[in-house]
Amino acid sequence: MGFSIRGIVFCWFVVGFLLGGASVAQGELRVGAAVTDVTPPQFPVLVNGGFLSKTASQVNTPVNARAIVLDDGRERIAIVVVDSCMMPRPLLDDAKHLASKRTEISADRMLISATHTHSAPSCMGALGTDADPMYVSFLREKLADSIAAAERNLEPAEVGFGSAPAGEFTALRRWVRRSDRIQDDPFGNPTIRANMHAARDWNDVTGPSGPKDPELSMIAFRSRDGRPLAVLANFSMHYFGDRPISADYFGLFCEGLQSRVAADTPGVSSPFVAALSHGCSGDIWRRDYALDPESRPDPTIDEYTSGLLDIAVKAFEQIEYQPDVDLAMAERRMRLPYRVPDRQRLEWAERIVAAMGDRLPENQQEVLAREQLILHERQDTEIVVQAVRIGEIAVATTPNETYALTGLKLKAQSPLVNTMVIELANGGDGYIPPPEQHVLGGYNTWAARSAGLEVEAEPKIAEAAIQLLERVSDRPRRRVQPSLGTAAQQILDAGPLGYWRLDELSGPIAADRSGNDRNAFFEPGVVFYLEGPHSDAFCSNGETNRSAHFAGGRIRASLAELGPDYSVSLWFWNGMPIDARETTGWLFSRDHPHGTTPWGDHLGIGGTATEPGRLIFLHGEGPPAVGATQIERWSWNRVTLTREGDRVRVYLGDNETPEIDIQGSMNPPTMGTLFFGGRSDNQSNFEGRLDEVALFGRSNEDTQ
Repeated sequence: MGFSIRGIVFCWFVVGFLLGGASVAQGELRVGAAVTDVTPPQFPVLVNGGFLSKTASQVNTPVNARAIVLDDGRERIAIVVVDSCMMPRPLLDDAKHLASKRTEISADRMLISATHTHSAPSCMGALGTDADPMYVSFLREKLADSIAAAERNLEPAEVGFGSAPAGEFTALRRWVRRSDRIQDDPFGNPTIRANMHAARDWNDVTGPSGPKDPELSMIAFRSRDGRPLAVLANFSMHYFGDRPISADYFGLFCEGLQSRVAADTPGVSSPFVAALSHGCSGDIWRRDYALDPESRPDPTIDEYTSGLLDIAVKAFEQIEYQPDVDLAMAERRMRLPYRVPDRQRLEWAERIVAAMGDRLPENQQEVLAREQLILHERQDTEIVVQAVRIGEIAVATTPNETYALTGLKLKAQSPLVNTMVIELANGGDGYIPPPEQHVLGGYNTWAARSAGLEVEAEPKIAEAAIQLLERVSDRPRRRVQPSLGTAAQQILDAGPLGYWRLDELSGPIAADRSGNDRNAFFEPGVVFYLEGPHSDAFCSNGETNRSAHFAGGRIRASLAELGPDYSVSLWFWNGMPIDARETTGWLFSRDHPHGTTPWGDHLGIGGTATEPGRLIFLHGEGPPAVGATQIERWSWNRVTLTREGDRVRVYLGDNETPEIDIQGSMNPPTMGTLFFGGRSDNQSNFEGRLDEVALFGRSNEDTQ
């Protein structure tokens, strides 16, 4: 036909270039936004968000659907944020289908999320509350109306991204309980090692069970002449709490931002619209239990919102805009199994539900019994995960109440630096704790529609979201690797056999950063990515240093080549009251697994059997040597153990005088199995955080 192979390749290259190819093409962005009132027209109305069913008969604040429609000439996308506790996927699928008939937007180009206000009308059955049938049909129509209204307001626009830290407005509500304070779950089993609000009494807990995400982010849109059109904001804080019917702080934030940014725009047919979407907040609330009860802030909902708005407005004023960007969106539908009851639990549930008759549940046990029958009947469910790209800005979604850690995972690995994660989008599929959090139990893990997906749901959903982000950006995910601050570099320069920074987002591998490929392994009972010591020393460019929290598990490393002379250095943050048990906790152990031998070395923190809160060293069967300094609970400290022949010295911090200095008939250990965060026989394992663990194959005074 007269075409050469070279010519065909050239033609495809030209076509690819004209269509955008692998590079990000720029389009003429148009944006429209609208607010649609979704307050129920009839009362009383069911309200969910609690364990038991309740109704509301009046409106405290209106509830709304806030829609933003984006168009670049090739793609048209709708993003809707609704003042609702959660919305089921089938309802949202129906609303999207209805909206697609009224607009030029495909149903798979629509993202609809809930703010998670606990004071909104119920459109989804959860725990003891059913969906309100009258409100479900009303909301379906209103959601379609909101998208159509936003589409009618499309006009040429620019987009920008803003972000600011707002850590004082969010905190961990889920804390780890002490090993001797484990509680029974509603099924009668002692599984509650971590739970919401457990830190009301500090004596019961050892520390938060995960990190928080302090970022308040905003995607802002304005007209070509600089008039504000819309803001899609995102923040990780569960809810404030208000009288129903109410949009909670989400609605107050939106009204406040609209008032502060564009109070009065006479003659404008499409006023400025602000929407606050829900960031990953499954283990988050506003009260910081790490603060002393006497000094914890107790703001009103108006005071709280006003403070958050101050941060938002400052960040908004710094946003830089880009006029011509293109859009991309992708979604994936997955079927995931529920954690259905076994025969014993099913029989337990059937007896309780049978005794209830036709009435609704009246207590926690009855609620969870009914939930077991629902999970047994359903077996599995379909979920929706999405990713959106707006130029160099990305949005990822989960249909769940997602822990802050998961949001941090997605942001850290997203191909685009400016990434927002919206939870409870396109469905309301309950809590998805990371697998290691299931080990700790608590309400967020009890099998029900509110937390019923399989244990491995979180990594599957997170991976799906990352893959979708890769697809819409046409770039690979970023590699998560901590930066090297001066202190970390000094450790590496000293030539460690192994250096475990314990900054992992998940287990079971504790990566060796020494370059010697001596990875260690986390046991169950360890959680990840909490704040570590001295971020300015161990990391660079403002990055947060990360650590692991130990709640029954240990780290195990095997170094057969380790000789009798060695040094180990680590940072620790003790979570246990120092007078709670005979040994507060063992930090390090070198011995055979599953027991103790006459040749083992063990370093820990003393309790009532020695001197509470002081370092102790035990060789073989003891007695232990005791240090001189009492260590404050919930404080970061560095300890260094050096062994040279039959002499052992233990240093605390930068002190040149050792806390412990002993020499005598101590046969040097020859075994190469090491344990961090516990002893070789699992007795009195450490409860708290460890970080920056370095091992040297010699007694090196310079490592202290």
